[in-house]
Amino acid sequence: MDVAARNLRDRLRGALIAAAATPMTASGEVDLDVVSRYLAGLVADGVTGLAVLAHTGRGPYLAPDVRAGVIERAVALGVPVLVGVGGGPSDPAEQASVAAELGAGGVLVFPSDGDRVALHEEVWRAARLPMIAFDLYTRPCPAGTLGELLRHPGVAGLKTALLSDAMGCQRAIALTREAGRLAITGEDRMFGPSLLWGAEAALVGIAAASVGVTAAVLEAFGGKDLGAFVAASGRLDRLAQATFTEPMEGYVQRMLWLAAAEGRVPESHAYDPYGPPLPEEERAGVIASSR
Repeated sequence: MDVAARNLRDRLRGALIAAAATPMTASGEVDLDVVSRYLAGLVADGVTGLAVLAHTGRGPYLAPDVRAGVIERAVALGVPVLVGVGGGPSDPAEQASVAAELGAGGVLVFPSDGDRVALHEEVWRAARLPMIAFDLYTRPCPAGTLGELLRHPGVAGLKTALLSDAMGCQRAIALTREAGRLAITGEDRMFGPSLLWGAEAALVGIAAASVGVTAAVLEAFGGKDLGAFVAASGRLDRLAQATFTEPMEGYVQRMLWLAAAEGRVPESHAYDPYGPPLPEEERAGVIASSR
């Protein structure tokens, strides 16, 4: 493993990384001052790293200047920053190069339909920035390909976000640990079990708001307090059932509803114009689930 990847792996072990949303208006306009306040609030409430412009942050849809501004605001907070690259028409290698120039600690590489190993090599050659591979429910990674990715010198870890595939999650965590990489849970719907299966850090969309709910599970798990772990996991599960449900891509809007209810973002910037429309009456139930 490259020394930069090893250093990032060790720095992120035990971390709670928020898969941050990108607050925006209904028409998709982003105010970077709103972004700054939102990200700073996540850090103040207990996240120890930020993943920006990833799946939750709708990175593939945002213009290069907006992406650069979001990265700059995140890096200024002094915590490790991972930047989502790929997943859209823009060149992921170029996106990674920009992330490196702006001081990001690593990149989260969106899964692709093509040669995933070649994609990671291209990103690595362009930026020499440590990479987190991504096993996502919309494009699950075959076990053989996953093994190849985990042998790449620039890959520091793997985020698994399979949502309903327990066996796939277990397999991915085991392969990651066997390869000496960091097993990162992105399993909002299997959060507690994924820790029991060996995940060593968390990068989750459910920490885009209600940070304390997720932090409490990690704290209880690290403290070996079974009762506290069960109670905290139950609370997180109730929240996840209300937010990570069909239509699944609606979870971004649901988390923005929560962020607005918590005062993290203004109502004017609590929209996800890239997700499916949701009935307004669902909002009350989502907010109630966080209490």
